[in-house]
Amino acid sequence: MDTEFLKTFVIVVEGGSIAEAARRLNLTPASVALRMRTLEKEFGTRLLVRSGRTVTPTEAGRALTELGRNLLRDVSNLKSALTTESPAGELRIGAVPTAITGLMPKILTAVQEVYPGLEIHIVPGQSAELHFKVLNGELDGAIIIQPYFALPKACGWAVLREEPLLVIVPSSMGGQDAHTVLATEPFIRYGRSFWGGRLVDSYLTQAKIRPRERFELSTLDAIAVMVDRGLGVSLVPDWSPPWPEGLSLAKLPLPLPTEPRRLGLLWMKGSARIRLVRVFLEQALVSLS
Repeated sequence: MDTEFLKTFVIVVEGGSIAEAARRLNLTPASVALRMRTLEKEFGTRLLVRSGRTVTPTEAGRALTELGRNLLRDVSNLKSALTTESPAGELRIGAVPTAITGLMPKILTAVQEVYPGLEIHIVPGQSAELHFKVLNGELDGAIIIQPYFALPKACGWAVLREEPLLVIVPSSMGGQDAHTVLATEPFIRYGRSFWGGRLVDSYLTQAKIRPRERFELSTLDAIAVMVDRGLGVSLVPDWSPPWPEGLSLAKLPLPLPTEPRRLGLLWMKGSARIRLVRVFLEQALVSLS
């Protein structure tokens, strides 16, 4: 089986038409249709159902689509591992929300300038789910909050950014004592179910502060907006800009030492795309230094 024919089939299914696939591949519709007939003859079953200008996969076609994507990915991995040329290929990288807005633009710009043949696909998510996807092979790497538990020896980890905890308040409350504010003002909590939220909970326990909890949110941008509106104060990591525009906030330092929130890249050392992962990490460290 010609992998180019298989690639064409996957593109036909994704685009929903022979004409769209022909446009994307710079082929004639007749050439694409011939490739589809060749695959159906080779597998001995119908793979596509045509309705006017659109096509949809049969049950066998749906199975081939998923298996074909995996096979094409494996072929790409093999070529990447064996080539001595400039690294090129597809890399699937997960990232938490603040990493997507605060770190990824710099990293992707650096990667594109040095390795134009490296194609990065970003998968958004929270640290726990992205950690799971890296370990089971769904992602090649992920920029997540450093886990609160020990990582398996098969994992690689590199810190990209450290973010100290601080108290954010409306600008009119600037200069006040952080602990007094936390103990007396309505509190907007960074969700305890999130890895970064665990650091907040740990600090409050260490400082023996029981805040007047008003809301518990998962999104740091939303917390900042609510603090700006005077709905409470919060204890958050000093995450990488941009923050929401038009806010008038003050940042109060904490009097007690605390662990920062660390963002880093997680990957599997035995990944078939380890060469590409190392290139991505190299450019991440350079662009964020």
